[in-house]
Amino acid sequence: MRALLLFFFLLLNVPGALATQRCDAQVPVQRAELGQVSLVYQSVGSPTDPALLLVMGIGGQLIHWPDDVVEALCRQGFRVIRYDNRDVGLSRWNQLPPSANLTLELLRYKLGLTVAAPYTLTDMADDGLRLMDALKVEQFHVLGVSMGGMIAQHLAAIAPERVRSLTLVMSSSGAAGLPAPSPALIQLLARRSAPNREVAIEQQADLLAALGSPRVHDERAVLLQQAALAYDRAFNPEGAKRQIMAILAEPSRVELLNQLRVPTLVVHGTADPLLPVMHGVHLAAHIQGSQLRLIPGLAHRFQEPFKAPLLGAVLPYLKARRQDLSHLARL
Repeated sequence: MRALLLFFFLLLNVPGALATQRCDAQVPVQRAELGQVSLVYQSVGSPTDPALLLVMGIGGQLIHWPDDVVEALCRQGFRVIRYDNRDVGLSRWNQLPPSANLTLELLRYKLGLTVAAPYTLTDMADDGLRLMDALKVEQFHVLGVSMGGMIAQHLAAIAPERVRSLTLVMSSSGAAGLPAPSPALIQLLARRSAPNREVAIEQQADLLAALGSPRVHDERAVLLQQAALAYDRAFNPEGAKRQIMAILAEPSRVELLNQLRVPTLVVHGTADPLLPVMHGVHLAAHIQGSQLRLIPGLAHRFQEPFKAPLLGAVLPYLKARRQDLSHLARL
């Protein structure tokens, strides 16, 4: 009898324990050599589960995807792959970058002139595709935040037969006429150079505070700690500047979006100071069949009080799309 009870106990509890162990976000990082780029990535979960590629925004590293969010996605039955984009974090762009002046290119952008960028968002989308090639992942889901959502749009346009679903968070269509961020916020975003570690960390904490929700009080010590963690892992301000130029050089993606036939969820905050809420509304309006979820008070950061609403929007959608291949059959 005791043996029978023990059997049922194990039957009920071992799968949960195995899932927790399988979804540990602290697995070692790995490196993929992809010619012009060398990408550092992390794969969390079982290689046999459907893959979910996470694409981060300007200057963001893979550590900027909160571990508990990654683990929550993994426990939905996904193999979660997060990586450092080229030019930031521990990834490298193996090509000697041409000289580029962000201040000059910002001025050209404001004057409506052509912006020159060392590489494009399409190049960065190709990085993600080549990473999945290296991992021998044929089809996968994509979740992109901010610039990562823009990269994800290109990725789905380049290889719609490989992308099972798109989730675009805090992103934009890049169309002209959408509300712009304040000049002060743009200045903080572009302020990447610093003479030493202390100044760099203070600057990053200032930016984090400006990107936060007015509904949340951020402790300065916590912001400084987050900034220090990112700085000590990797600091490449020139790479972040080149990523900003890639965005500035990008024309409107409306035509591209109008042709997308990939299942898409758009999630946006009503208090986003960098890409105001109409960016998300406009983005969803130009992707046929997309779903739009607006989160009251969400700004342009993964802040603790908004993790639950974000996961509440994203997890049910991904769960429903996990094994859905209907749109691929139509393609």
